[in-house]
Amino acid sequence: MTIKQKIKKGDEVVVLSGRSKGQTGKVDQVLVQAGKVFVTGVNLYKKHRKPGQAAGQEGGIIEKPMPLPISAVAFIDPKSKKPSKIGYKLEENSSKLRIAKASGSTI
Repeated sequence: MTIKQKIKKGDEVVVLSGRSKGQTGKVDQVLVQAGKVFVTGVNLYKKHRKPGQAAGQEGGIIEKPMPLPISAVAFIDPKSKKPSKIGYKLEENSSKLRIAKASGSTI
């Protein structure tokens, strides 16, 4: 089941809940089917990796970004720099614009 996603790649978001609560970053990837997003520099987990036989594959502890539920992030309004919901506005030439509900500015 897919849910309509209003957050898109490149949006600036803030994390609302979880271990990374309060951190901000840009959306790297949106997993529509799973309802999750990857945010740069947020929700990093340490992963122990074994060295592989292929060239360039070193072992050690690496930091790996993990996805966050889309409901755990909120869009940051570019005008007020506060969390905001996203809405849509139809123009006269029947084009659809994304707007920030808090300030009414276009995204």
